[in-house]
Amino acid sequence: MPSLKRSAQIVATALLSTQLAVQLTACSEANDTAPQRESRGRAAVPVVVETVQLKARQTRVEAVGTARAHRSVSLFPEAAGEVVAVNFQPGDRVAEGDVLVALDSRDETLALELAELRLADAQRMLERYTQANSSVDRTVPETTVDTARTTLDSARIERDRAKIALQRRFVTAPFDGFVGITDVDAGDRIDVTTEITSIDDRSTLLVSFDVPEAFVGRLQTGDPVRIEVWSAERTEARGTVVDLGSRVDPLSRSFTARAEVVNDSDLLRPGMSFRVELDLVGKAFPAVPEVALQWGAEGAYIWIVENDQARQVPATLVQRQEGRVLVDADVPAGALVVGEGVQSMRNGIAVRTMDAEALARDARGVLTPAANEG
Repeated sequence: MPSLKRSAQIVATALLSTQLAVQLTACSEANDTAPQRESRGRAAVPVVVETVQLKARQTRVEAVGTARAHRSVSLFPEAAGEVVAVNFQPGDRVAEGDVLVALDSRDETLALELAELRLADAQRMLERYTQANSSVDRTVPETTVDTARTTLDSARIERDRAKIALQRRFVTAPFDGFVGITDVDAGDRIDVTTEITSIDDRSTLLVSFDVPEAFVGRLQTGDPVRIEVWSAERTEARGTVVDLGSRVDPLSRSFTARAEVVNDSDLLRPGMSFRVELDLVGKAFPAVPEVALQWGAEGAYIWIVENDQARQVPATLVQRQEGRVLVDADVPAGALVVGEGVQSMRNGIAVRTMDAEALARDARGVLTPAANEG
């Protein structure tokens, strides 16, 4: 009898322990939150992520520009007279100092020779007086010596004036460049109002174009530009902004900028019109893949991964750039943004990151443990 009683106590104790265990399990399940039960009940969602990088916003400005030579002048003679020689053909390349047109200079040549003779005579006279007074006697009065010095100085000035008058009988190139068309021929009589020709230094062109006032402060000297000729050959060149206008035109609401373009190939000409393109760099924003930007009832958003969990971040589209978009979002550089797999995202869901190829294999069941076990 004692043994039967002891067996009954053991069985009762076992049943009580089992009941307590069941109650504890029920209490534990009741205290779990729904996301925790869901997280234990589902495997981590595979996604492809990319690192967020900050990129500057770029704005392309297009305008029509007009070119002028780096240096360009119209040549006029400094004196009137008969043309005796025209030493160039239209389109010739000339060097600085080359004589382009010569006028009759016989009178000026003789006047220079006479001035040089008078200068030499005045020099000799002063030397004689100076030598005579080098002795103790000093036979020449000082007033005579002073007059000789004045005569020498006057003769030197007359010689210089004669040189200038002779130089004015020749029209020379003020700088290296290409000469234009002329209507002047040998034998013509011309004066100071007669235009002989033009000369352009087109090794470098200056292209002026108008920029909308919205870009005041964003366009700076030194910014690169691209220019393209309005022709079938589509000749392209690159330049640099060198000047900016100091005021905005109240009618066109734009200001003038000028770019310097190197013309080593000599394919461009002053006066040509160009299509001008330049990219202005602005504020930096997070750059994410286009597929990462999603739209909902409250606007656009992206998914980022933090501590192997997904988090939704509101975003505003700023600009599209070749397969990526710039967004205004509270996302630091280096954060992981979900590019593929965004359809399965929810706040707080567990995720595991992989590359695009591994995600494709996982979608076919190659990497899914549940599919392999089935």
